[in-house]
Amino acid sequence: MKYISIFLSLFFIASCGQLPKETSRWNSLALKEIINEYHQYQKALSPFSQPGVADNNAKLPDLSPDTLLKNYQGKKKIYQKLVKIDPESLSQNDQINWSVLTYKIKNQLDNYVNKEHYMPLTAESGFHVGISWISKRVQFKVEQDYQDYLKRMAALPKYFDQQMAWMDLGIKEGITQPAVVLIGFEDSIKAYIKEDVTDSGYYQPFKKMPEHFDAKLTAELRAKAQQVIRDKVITSYQKYYDYMVNQYQPNGRKNIAANSLPNGENYYKNRVEHYTTLPMSADDVYQKGLEEVARIRAEMEDIITSVNYQGDFASFVEFLRTDPQFYAQTPEELLKEASFIAKKMDAELPRLFKTLPRTPYGVMAVPANIAPKYTTGRYAGPSRDDQPGNYWVNTYRLDRRPLYVLEALTLHEAVPGHHLQGSLAKEMKNVPEFRNNTYISAFGEGWGLYSEFLGLEAGFYQDPYSNFGRLTYEMWRACRLVVDTGMHSKGWSRDQAMSFLADNTALSLHNVKTEIDRYISWPGQALSYKIGELTIKKLRKKAEDTLGATFDLREFHDEILKNGSMPLSMLEQVINQYISDQQLLSKG
Repeated sequence: MKYISIFLSLFFIASCGQLPKETSRWNSLALKEIINEYHQYQKALSPFSQPGVADNNAKLPDLSPDTLLKNYQGKKKIYQKLVKIDPESLSQNDQINWSVLTYKIKNQLDNYVNKEHYMPLTAESGFHVGISWISKRVQFKVEQDYQDYLKRMAALPKYFDQQMAWMDLGIKEGITQPAVVLIGFEDSIKAYIKEDVTDSGYYQPFKKMPEHFDAKLTAELRAKAQQVIRDKVITSYQKYYDYMVNQYQPNGRKNIAANSLPNGENYYKNRVEHYTTLPMSADDVYQKGLEEVARIRAEMEDIITSVNYQGDFASFVEFLRTDPQFYAQTPEELLKEASFIAKKMDAELPRLFKTLPRTPYGVMAVPANIAPKYTTGRYAGPSRDDQPGNYWVNTYRLDRRPLYVLEALTLHEAVPGHHLQGSLAKEMKNVPEFRNNTYISAFGEGWGLYSEFLGLEAGFYQDPYSNFGRLTYEMWRACRLVVDTGMHSKGWSRDQAMSFLADNTALSLHNVKTEIDRYISWPGQALSYKIGELTIKKLRKKAEDTLGATFDLREFHDEILKNGSMPLSMLEQVINQYISDQQLLSKG
């Protein structure tokens, strides 16, 4: 009788609609506890996660096998708790929290299982570049800040040795970057090996020191810095340079495909799902790419006809690649043009967005040490609250940096693209800390490509060549769907992929090579852009069609961006709810 009574009571509560609310409350509390556990765990993992905490500013991450295994096991326990929660029982905000955190931890676990730490580099960059920014993570105000930084630099030999130890394991197990994408990679290491240590980027904090330091302290710190950079920093880079040239490059993988790696089929399937955030197969992505390539190609052909060009697509592209009128003569000219475009878009933002960030941004050249193998432009967010964001423009080989694509590039990397989206995310209030700094590629890169399209509504691309540049950038992202899946799952060669990209876009041949090598060394990431953009456009069309005259573009953009980065499946739920809410409001 006792159990029958309990059952009837629960049935009565459920029929009155009270049980779901109680379940939601308990799941929300459980999620809050898991988020706090994750936050505390993350802070303990890396000294970079808690700047200013005692001793942390003097340490570098520990990459030992025991530490990485322990980190994997700790996160796995958190993840197992997380997936036991039914997200449908949560509020929308908690659903986003659950969705983002599940996505984030799953990828961290997958990276360990996939042995991503065996390959701490891509064709365009690597750990030796990332670690060089340690001075940007802290403010230099008191002596202890400098002493901590000196200790961090002194710890670089161990950090480099740990990375190379993992790369050695990669060589033994056949988990390396392909040899073909590593040609010239050593130059990015050599750039850090300075004869004059005061020319090293690591010495930068010692060039202008606080005025309240007396002359003796300043001289002592500078002398110590020069010694540490000479004996620890440069020797680490030299050792890595020798290792790269004599050990790693000769043992690079011969096959470029991700599915040629141990467990490669599952690995690439995992990367496709991670970077699209949708249940898509490589075949699905490949077919969507072919459809988009055909659609965009027709629009490009229309522009060629409109300018009365007497020739075919290939000759028109060759004209764009070689005519001096389309290229800056100096790095300063290119940077100034990029800055002008960015400032012009700044003035258009209020009519496209209700909410704008407080964080400013600057325009700067891609650092010379990585420019030769680096992409044409990129956004670098601030490391601290007292720093701006930066739109990086590659000024290496100006004859390969056409001005007709600069509008699209600028709108993508600066505003209304990555700077706007990333800054609004960092400035979100009343959300867990991980929401402020999580970047989900399908969301962020999808928004970046959508931002290029927004330029049409903001009055950009008035010149047909510039509009062709916009289309060539959209085509570039559509081609990525084809060449990435082609190389990693369908047996395409590097030359085949380069030809496909060169034949369908007006990208310079230097950019074509650089980009294809990037896709080879970073499987799946190139799929994010088009899949994300197509999803945002689909959601916008649904909102426009459903809401009709009550559709507000500024409100729609705010709804897309106000919750920060999230998987596209979660974004669809958010926008569908927004549409329903707007319908109710319009009905009064």
